[in-house]
Amino acid sequence: MAALPGSRPLADDTPIDVEERQIEEWRRMSAAEKAALISGLTNATFVLAWAGLRRRYPGASDRELFLRMAVLPLGRDLAERAYPDIQMDNDAASSASAASVATS
Repeated sequence: MAALPGSRPLADDTPIDVEERQIEEWRRMSAAEKAALISGLTNATFVLAWAGLRRRYPGASDRELFLRMAVLPLGRDLAERAYPDIQMDNDAASSASAASVATS
């Protein structure tokens, strides 16, 4: 299977033949297999983010880590509306928001 004319590869650092094999494998997967793959990747992302927050704030309670984690995908404003008990200092909240933007 050749790339469509004018199409771009999914990743600049992957040879096109490898990318084509990966796409074929995705096409062969059932919907349940694809959902399980995405679920596993999502879970791994949250586990890594939680570990990073735990390392950055070793004395933080689980609730504080939860609230800091909420800021990452939601941003400070929405996280404060969703969780009014967020009481992080502005520097910490700004850092969490900046990290969210940097990884988007």
